Amino acid sequence: MFILKVKDSFSAAHKLVEYKGECSEIHGHNWEIEVSIECHKTSDIGLTIDFKEIKEIFYKIISEFDHTYLNDLDYFTDKNPTSENIAKVIYQLSINAFSDYDAQVKEIAVKESEKYTAIYRPDENN
Repeated sequence: MFILKVKDSFSAAHKLVEYKGECSEIHGHNWEIEVSIECHKTSDIGLTIDFKEIKEIFYKIISEFDHTYLNDLDYFTDKNPTSENIAKVIYQLSINAFSDYDAQVKEIAVKESEKYTAIYRPDENN
């Protein structure tokens, strides 16, 4: 088994509704996002999925978030755009985007700062 990881980033603002603290005010982050994809087979030349392909597909997903006010996106009409919820939304979008490949998206990591990262991985027991 191979795990391929690709990182990209976007800049966006958000606020956390009903949060007690500074994050209840509009503020921004330079979000770093990493996708981890599990692959089992390689091609005749030893590749699973070309990193270039992963980068192009992943960029299309996260570019939708770039330079936006996340609270206004449809994904967050009924939930806060926390790092956790962003990771889950991007995971769900990635599942669809990579469905044509002989691979499985394992997790999405969302880093909102040098110190704070949320990782979404589906519950393997369900």
